[in-house]
Parts: sequence; structure tokens; C-alpha cells
Amino acid sequence: MEEGTSKEPSDSCCTVDAFQWDTREDCDVRQILDRIGDKWSLLVIALLDTRCMRFTELKKTIDGISQRMLTVTLRQLERDGLVSRTVHPVVPPRVDYELTPLGVTLHATIQSLVTWTETHQSEIAAARAKYDAASS
Repeated sequence: MEEGTSKEPSDSCCTVDAFQWDTREDCDVRQILDRIGDKWSLLVIALLDTRCMRFTELKKTIDGISQRMLTVTLRQLERDGLVSRTVHPVVPPRVDYELTPLGVTLHATIQSLVTWTETHQSEIAAARAKYDAASS
């Protein structure tokens, strides 16, 4: 048996072979990657890296996100332990969101991806142009 694999059915989706877990909807690894890989989660994590923010600040800053989608995204990030929510007992109610220590470690990983993208954006643009020219 390969290293990193298990004979247990519940662990069979999480082997070293990425294609095996990628196809299984109930796999924890896939569910986590789906969560942290969606565009809204990435933007929220990036914004909360520098400071805590209120819901309305996040809504105004993230172009195109609906109130419902921001609510869902924040709840899911909170459920995953990446964002904490603090309710202040004032009128009107004030709620702040910030990254947890776990969320901060994820931001470092996301920043690496952004840096890679910035470094290679001209190569990707050239590849797209070449592909588009060949496709027309």
C-alpha cells in the first residue's frame, strides 16, 4: 500500500493521489478546498488580514458581493475556524470580523498564490492571447 493511504473507507478519499479525493464530494479535503478556494472567501480572508472589519465595511469593499452571499461566506469561514465574529452590546448592534490564528496561517498561503500570479501574469496573458488567436 502507498504511503499516505488507508484501507478505511472513510479515509479513502484523502490519499496522496489528488485525483482520488477530487472526485468525492463527501471528502473533507475537497470540502475545505472548495471553501477556501471560492472567490468570496479569498477576498474576505485577504481583507481581514490587516485588521478587523464590520459587515458593512466588508460589503462596501467587496465589489459585486450580495448581502446574502457575504453572510453565508462569513458564517462558513467562522464555522471552519478561520474567522471570528464579535458582537458588541451597543445600540445599534456592532459586529466585528477578524481572522483567527488559523485564518492568519491561511492568508500566508493565499499571499504566496497572489505573488505567483503577479509574477507570471504577463506569461499567462501571452498564453491567453496565443490560445485566443489560434481559436478564432
